[in-house]
Amino acid sequence: MNEEQPLSLSGSCHCGAVRLSLPAAPETATSCNCSLCRRTGGIWAYYELGSVSIQGHPENTESYVWGDRSLSNFRCKTCGIATHWEPIEPKRGARHGVNLRNFEPGLLASVTVRRFDGADTWKFLD
Repeated sequence: MNEEQPLSLSGSCHCGAVRLSLPAAPETATSCNCSLCRRTGGIWAYYELGSVSIQGHPENTESYVWGDRSLSNFRCKTCGIATHWEPIEPKRGARHGVNLRNFEPGLLASVTVRRFDGADTWKFLD
């Protein structure tokens, strides 16, 4: 009997110092070509701020802030893997992005990845 295993909603950076648990599988994710995302290779899923459990944050993460200084981009202090981003000044309804590359490949394969032109037009390309 070949039963499909449920997708794991738990992931981590490479060394495991930062662990993430999603409240639900995303339906879509975003691949952005802005100067930061194209370098990190992150594929981002968005969740209501505070709804993702992030263990090892902030003690095992460091942030990088650039551009309009509205987001903190986090990575593991040990292995350097990009884990998530969150708004510097959260407002009601704020969300954060979680890098799906920190999860088993099956989770990413199960979502539609939309291409976003964050380098120029700020529009989806699909």
